[in-house]
Amino acid sequence: MTDQDISPLLAERVQSACHQGTALTIVGSGSKAFLGGQQSADSASGTTDHGADVLDLVPHCGILDYEPAELVLTARAGTPLAEIKQILSASGQMLPFDPPQFGGKGTLGGAIASGLSGPARPWQGAVRDAVLGVTLINGQGEILKFGGQVMKNVAGYDVSRLMAGAFGTLGVLLEISIRVMPLPRVHQTQVVATTTEQALRWFAEWNQTALPITAASFHDGQLHVRLAGAQSAVHKAALRIGGDTLAEATASTYWQALRDHQLEFFQPGEPDLWRTVVPLTAPVEALPDAPQLFDWGGQQRWFRLPSGREADIRPQTTAAGGHATLFRPSAQATGARQVSPFTPLPAPLHALHQRIKIALDPKGIFNAGRLFTEL
Repeated sequence: MTDQDISPLLAERVQSACHQGTALTIVGSGSKAFLGGQQSADSASGTTDHGADVLDLVPHCGILDYEPAELVLTARAGTPLAEIKQILSASGQMLPFDPPQFGGKGTLGGAIASGLSGPARPWQGAVRDAVLGVTLINGQGEILKFGGQVMKNVAGYDVSRLMAGAFGTLGVLLEISIRVMPLPRVHQTQVVATTTEQALRWFAEWNQTALPITAASFHDGQLHVRLAGAQSAVHKAALRIGGDTLAEATASTYWQALRDHQLEFFQPGEPDLWRTVVPLTAPVEALPDAPQLFDWGGQQRWFRLPSGREADIRPQTTAAGGHATLFRPSAQATGARQVSPFTPLPAPLHALHQRIKIALDPKGIFNAGRLFTEL
């Protein structure tokens, strides 16, 4: 396992960029380069196709502290998720938010910056819930520490958790302290053949119970429910849910494929892949009539929509109380459209984002346009 600290070099790069007004694109393994404003990096020239300099975090890696009894791990941003998961598993522990590893890649910094969680999100918490503290470089090249017992958050903001889902627009993550959790004693997955309407009714019913569910998805007439916990609790829940029990290896493969977008539904190509997050109670007819896959017990719904259908999905998702993200545009359409990947913010919230951006990155050098063109 590689252990390398390049904080001084990274800080120097940021200081130079700040003085010269040079834009920087922060990159890790590149597993999520397709998401958000497109800033493809050219490894040969060290710049993006928008002319920004690349700040590569992959060499900045290594686990700094891990005490299984304390359920806390601290690692550098470039540390591969695979290494972290391996070390945690050896101690019978796991990352509660189970971040996706698209293409089998991913770093801790990328997991935090993207804010993406796996199928267990409604039951085990979001990425931000696991972040305890961070060390980062602000837009002036200063190394700052937030969270835990190191430094109190300022101006009313929980700076550590602000980094979750910021896509690197607020600072360069150097180190992250995260909460981990024990692995369940037993895993079991039930598969039930049913309709979309019945699946949603069951999702709503189970949400009001203490069933030991840690994942629930529905697609193409098949409802998958993962149970985890003590043997007796899992057994009773499986009897209530019914259906067939998947073999352990088959179940593990399915949930990993769902998390990492290896299922056929997610394969790149036509049409666009949209991600919506809506209340569990949102009816099927409230959203576009298109191929879809339900995750998070019905709260995260994926759609395949032909180019141009954003005029349908954005207003309908907002009316249902949620938001929609153009997660992976079709290759045929990316050069022809100007569609914001993320749902535009209401004016008051947009103003708040701008104030936070100015406070941490006053010259706007970090990942410009990755979230919104104005940020």
